[in-house]
Amino acid sequence: MTKLKKFLLSAALSAGVAATGAAQAQDRVFFGIATGGTGGTYYPLGGMLAQVISNNAELEGKKLSATAETGNASVANAGLLGRGSIESAFVAADILDAAYHGRNQFEGKAITNLRALGALYPETVQLVAQPGLETFADLAEHTVSSGSPGSGQWQLLGDLLAAHGMSRDDIGEDYSSFSQSAEKLKDGNLDASLITAGSPTASITELANGHDINIIPLSGAPIAKLQETQPYYASAVLPAGTYNGVDHDVNTIAVRAIWATHADLPEDIAYAVTKALYENTETLGKVHVKGKEISVETALQSVSIPLHPGAERYFREKGIIE
Repeated sequence: MTKLKKFLLSAALSAGVAATGAAQAQDRVFFGIATGGTGGTYYPLGGMLAQVISNNAELEGKKLSATAETGNASVANAGLLGRGSIESAFVAADILDAAYHGRNQFEGKAITNLRALGALYPETVQLVAQPGLETFADLAEHTVSSGSPGSGQWQLLGDLLAAHGMSRDDIGEDYSSFSQSAEKLKDGNLDASLITAGSPTASITELANGHDINIIPLSGAPIAKLQETQPYYASAVLPAGTYNGVDHDVNTIAVRAIWATHADLPEDIAYAVTKALYENTETLGKVHVKGKEISVETALQSVSIPLHPGAERYFREKGIIE
């Protein structure tokens, strides 16, 4: 074979491979899921949900490939959806409601293109503290982590302080992430951290396995006062034994996590991913205990914003919506 023929054959083969790759890319639809930090519950569940979608979602003539991405949790995730920067995200119900209606930290900045795909599981508010700190009032003049300013955690800590007749001036506020807070608690550089996540939470489990901790209860008249203004916070119990050394039930509060998207997501994709989730919840339950609490029967609990039409179609098929 002459050098010219070899060159032409090689070029033809390269062009063929490139054309095949381009055709495959055109037949593949990518779908992102914004979660949270690696120390929380959003991230592991989001990773398994991405696998469930990739393995089970059906689109006519196309392959749906989902990926989970770490994120800065609810407030940041709502912003990503508002900008259309990602296809879906996990957002706490109270933050999703505030974002859509322009309340609290979203005042004057309503994100009206938000749409719900369905409810997930209750996120437990866990006030993790050094031994010796037993009540919320004990936090006065101690360092407390609330997450980044403007976040859902930050907002909640302010609400809890107000409900207990305190202010941010009464504590030393720290803005660390879940994982960073756990490390600081371990090293004695932090007194307490407010963490809202599905329990057991990986970062707290790791901390409790090598360090004595206390979970401060959130109950009584101050919490009843908070629930009057924040009805998304339901009373909850963190069972004894959830974490090493915590051998008693802890009364606290919880808010449901919602899987959200934006109005521009195509209806067939919204339908396919919603169906993939709620018809494969057993798989999610194998990854995290909170996965067992996701069901189609509770898929509309705490959903206060419009459903995406694709998700609505699925729930009508299942008889959840008449």
